[in-house]
Amino acid sequence: MLQRFSSRLARCEEIAAAALAAAVTCLILTNIAFRALGSPLYWISELAIYSMIWMTFLIAGAVFKRRQGIAVTLLSDLLPQTGRKLIGLWVDAIVLLFALLLVWLCWRWYQPLELAQAGFDTRAFQGHTFNFIYAENTSTLGVKKFWAWLIVPWFALSLSLHGWANLIQSLNQWRTPTQEPTAKT
Repeated sequence: MLQRFSSRLARCEEIAAAALAAAVTCLILTNIAFRALGSPLYWISELAIYSMIWMTFLIAGAVFKRRQGIAVTLLSDLLPQTGRKLIGLWVDAIVLLFALLLVWLCWRWYQPLELAQAGFDTRAFQGHTFNFIYAENTSTLGVKKFWAWLIVPWFALSLSLHGWANLIQSLNQWRTPTQEPTAKT
């Protein structure tokens, strides 16, 4: 069930990233047209930047799920099947550890419990925690930046799920007997 949920989430992330890639293209072309007409819309550039950031984080989660990231396989290619499985298990464990660390850092960054304790009053929250995450606006869009930054906690949770699913899959592969290729004479 975890594998299916992780795969479906990765597919949704791929679709959302593709939609954002199309949106970035349209935003940039629109901005070019308005600049050529002598009336640039500065907020389009900022929206394109945030769209590109969201696209990158979304597709990164899907790439980790599918294990399609760039890898240096010089060492693993030289190892027997058991060694390759061990390296894969180690990589999956490190990815999961990183994801869980990122979840913890996002929790400390957003401090949702402290915000709730302050009655969702951002000024009281800032005065109590000296955390100004909820106060800063974007330059031209006029939106609070924490909304744009929500992709980082999303990525952390998504990567945790994908990392957990991949680690379980690696452990299951570790338990299955390996058959070394035999050399033909």
